[in-house]
Amino acid sequence: MNFEKKVVIVTGAGEGIGRAAAEKYGESGAYVVVADINREAGEETRDFIIKKKGKAVFIKTDVAKEEDCRRLAEETVKEYGKIDILINNAGIADAKKAGIFGEGMEEFDRVISVNLRGTFMCSKYCVPFMKPGSSIVNISSTRAFMSEPETEAYSASKGGIAALTHSMAVSLSEKNIRVNSISPGWIDVSGWKKGSGKEEVLTEAEHKQHPAGRVGKPEDIAAACFYLTGEEAGFVTGTNLNVDGGMTVKMIYV
Repeated sequence: MNFEKKVVIVTGAGEGIGRAAAEKYGESGAYVVVADINREAGEETRDFIIKKKGKAVFIKTDVAKEEDCRRLAEETVKEYGKIDILINNAGIADAKKAGIFGEGMEEFDRVISVNLRGTFMCSKYCVPFMKPGSSIVNISSTRAFMSEPETEAYSASKGGIAALTHSMAVSLSEKNIRVNSISPGWIDVSGWKKGSGKEEVLTEAEHKQHPAGRVGKPEDIAAACFYLTGEEAGFVTGTNLNVDGGMTVKMIYV
């Protein structure tokens, strides 16, 4: 797909899924805004895009801070004059102390603040600069619909993102801004971390437990972002796309 001169913000673009998405948009001719709390990782992504003859800037952003989300939108418009696409990818995983058996609420609140509140705030401050035909993609998770023990905060935040997505899609329909979410399953991000191209060695059994025959890659989610933000998906809004190799539909007997 051709995203020539489209302005694309990707949050959490320093590593993993966000990095893969940012690089893919950069290769397509988009003007990419790499937003990340980690300056070293974010600048590494920016530099890689530029090295490949793409256009990118880095804006240090903590999506849990309202002022950072506002500044991200304003600095993007100052740099490029508009916002066409927002990929709300920034997020943090559960620590066990954020689960139901954890002590206190600080860790639970932090996960919700980054994952769910951050998605809302980035959208809130970018929308005023988005024209009809623009698109937002929120990165949810299959954990919104299925869980492992002690993942309460993460599952709640990702379930909230799925619900936030369809609500925003209806609210923004009058502006002709489409909003969708992607729910990744098991994605191996080991080769997409700051300063390292080393990939984790996965077993054949780990791959084969997926109906698709393999564990997912960040490129799989980047490709889904491309589809949902492209003109071909102009009739798709308010939906959630599972990209999980079929794991959520697989029955497992013990």
